[in-house]
Amino acid sequence: MTIAFPKPDEAVLARRREIIEGLGRLVASEALIVSEDERRAFETDGLTAYRQMPLAVVLPSTTQEVSSILRFCHQQGVKVVPRGAGTSLCGGAIPQEDAIVLGVAKMNRVLDISFENRTARVQAGITNLAISQAVAHEGFFYAPDPSSQLACTIAGNIAMNSGGAHCLKYGVTTNNLMGVTMVLLDGTVVEIGGEHLDSPGYDLLGLICGSEGQLGVVTEAVVRILRAAEGARPALFGFEKAEDAGACVAAIIGAGIIPVALEYMDKPAIQICEAFAHAGYPLDVEAMLIVEVEGSDAEIDDMLRRIVAIAEPFKPKTMKVSQSEAESAAIWKGRKSAFGATGRVADYICMDGTIPTGQLPYVLRRIDEIVKSYGLGVANVFHAGDGNLHPLVMFNTNVPGEMEKAEKAGEDILKLCVEVGGCLTGEHGVGIEKRDLMTYQFNAVDLEQQMRVRGVFDPRWLLNPAKVFPLEGRFAA
Repeated sequence: MTIAFPKPDEAVLARRREIIEGLGRLVASEALIVSEDERRAFETDGLTAYRQMPLAVVLPSTTQEVSSILRFCHQQGVKVVPRGAGTSLCGGAIPQEDAIVLGVAKMNRVLDISFENRTARVQAGITNLAISQAVAHEGFFYAPDPSSQLACTIAGNIAMNSGGAHCLKYGVTTNNLMGVTMVLLDGTVVEIGGEHLDSPGYDLLGLICGSEGQLGVVTEAVVRILRAAEGARPALFGFEKAEDAGACVAAIIGAGIIPVALEYMDKPAIQICEAFAHAGYPLDVEAMLIVEVEGSDAEIDDMLRRIVAIAEPFKPKTMKVSQSEAESAAIWKGRKSAFGATGRVADYICMDGTIPTGQLPYVLRRIDEIVKSYGLGVANVFHAGDGNLHPLVMFNTNVPGEMEKAEKAGEDILKLCVEVGGCLTGEHGVGIEKRDLMTYQFNAVDLEQQMRVRGVFDPRWLLNPAKVFPLEGRFAA
């Protein structure tokens, strides 16, 4: 194991029975998971290479239960790892031996919808896609759409400030989040933001979104819902050179055109996804762009004409515009299933770094060089319009040392992102995966200031404590 975990608190481990009995007085018996077999389902998340068995798992159903659990853990000095659906790819929900997992998956209801105000109040355990499904009958939708939107929860989306394919036009979670109900470590319930468009004072909501469950546990959220466009249509562009595809992305954005989505796939990703989804992807190109525009038929036609004109100097080998809803669905099925489809052919680590779009051609070339230097393969599929990269570094876990090589390659890729003016994460978060790279992005003063803010909410570092900040140099609990 190359990523370290803190040594568990032996005093807490020794009081496990007492702690479980205390939790049992706060929730129904079926909401408390203590057996080893049942706890094992919570020992890891989307970063499956690492796992830790939690002390216990609690699945509350109300904000008041969350409050009671946190107050108890605060009094007992027990660490708490908040968890949504466990789809985190950076290890954000991996527990510790001396910590309980507090899962919000049972809190999955829509509480209120206001089409007049264009808002929905939901419990934090609801899945991303379920919000759009709840408002679709009135022609509305919730914009952020991670690839895991069928499973991932709003709680996790808020924790990591998740995005998705359509974030280029509509923004990521922070741009669509209007308010939260959050429980602090001592059990205090606070309301921040709400259905109004702006709040007086400091932007605490901006601080909470992306804080990775270290400031409190979000139990409810008020999110922005939007009127769905009149229509939408994706188009495919296939290029003989990856650099041409990257340059085309930069040219589209540089021309002031903002498609609703602008996705990139390289040849390995195209082949993997086509074999799975049979979406009609071109197999004779080195790179492909999915460009989706929306509006009326006239607006769509005009936008696509302009984009085609911008793409032509880069000599696309394939240009194909969807002609039906079935074709559009197939195109997006291939892209949305990229991670799962890749898992059919190889083990992989999915990286998540962000760069200025003008650096795409250079960075794509360097990613290929970096991964090849370790004797591994890579499939690139990512949100090209906003420079949010997702290289899938492929390896064979049955070959000794290959996982470590993949992690090293991923580390080099993230450092490259920082070097060209980008950052370590776009939507996956830091978790444990990038924790020790934080010193590459931030200096000691930057990190100290961030930890001071964290300490205001959680002075004893009991909330998701092994995440985000390097273990060395953090404030003592």
